[in-house]
Amino acid sequence: MDNDLHEIILAAKRGDQNAFRHLVTSYKGVVYRHAFALLNDRMEAEDVTQEAFVKVYYSLAKLENEYAFVSWLTRVVTNLCYDKNKKLSKKKMIVSDELNESLVTQRGPTLIESTITKMSLQDAMEKIPIDQRNVIILRELQGYSYAEISKILHIPLGTVKSRINAARENLKKELQKG
Repeated sequence: MDNDLHEIILAAKRGDQNAFRHLVTSYKGVVYRHAFALLNDRMEAEDVTQEAFVKVYYSLAKLENEYAFVSWLTRVVTNLCYDKNKKLSKKKMIVSDELNESLVTQRGPTLIESTITKMSLQDAMEKIPIDQRNVIILRELQGYSYAEISKILHIPLGTVKSRINAARENLKKELQKG
């Protein structure tokens, strides 16, 4: 973390509205993408994004280590997504508006093939347990190391490795079915 970000977090902890606004602006995309990857629903991901920043706003003063802000924020989003998943009934995968738009406007075989692959992968991701989905998203999409995932989720390193392995195996099985 650079010193500027550290100073912004400290200022936000002291109640500086502009500093907090800067944090929201800087991290809203990351938070939304993580929530969407876990929930696969635009509206729910937007709700979780808003909830996460409200929660962060009210509990930022309790953050002991400013250098752990990103991990802490990721954990808040993950926990909110777990709660949201518990509340949501199983739904069919909703194909994103962008995907639908691109199919209508560009009918090239490459686009259709890549769309089918994306849909298959999203469908497979939806079918694996959320704890496996979360570690694979943190590893493969967010780029966190095993050790970082362990810290974010508060689980042992061995559990991270076994969940990632199980997730990859389950994804492979689901993709072979389709």
